[in-house]
Amino acid sequence: MADDRTGSPRIARVLETALYVDDLVRASHFYDHLFGFPKLFADARLIAYDVGGESVLLLFARGASVTTQTLPGGEIPAHDGSGALHVALAIGRDELDAWEKRLDAGGVAIEGRVAWPRGGVSLYFRDPDRNLLELATPGLWRTY
Repeated sequence: MADDRTGSPRIARVLETALYVDDLVRASHFYDHLFGFPKLFADARLIAYDVGGESVLLLFARGASVTTQTLPGGEIPAHDGSGALHVALAIGRDELDAWEKRLDAGGVAIEGRVAWPRGGVSLYFRDPDRNLLELATPGLWRTY
């Protein structure tokens, strides 16, 4: 379906987001225990998590995808990331307190908190690889 404003093909949403980690076992332990996302796929190179039935969070072992991956159906070009990357996860406004308690109980330090002009609230914290994770309530963006 084309975008009526531009005539261009439409993008529906971001389907996958990728983070790169140094230790998949350690990262899996963190994400499994803190979030409880269902695993869609896991091997020595990556873990794919179902996030809310709407999107996929990919955790790649850093350096494991720097060459083209040949699959029976085609090829995935090389990619990798370095440094502390960022992902925001949507939560309901009524879940904010429960998430603060869950982070505290899990020994995860909240590094920042922002009350946005549109009414949303964001909590910022790090995964074991220092990636910056954000839990955000509605009111952050015009679109959310």
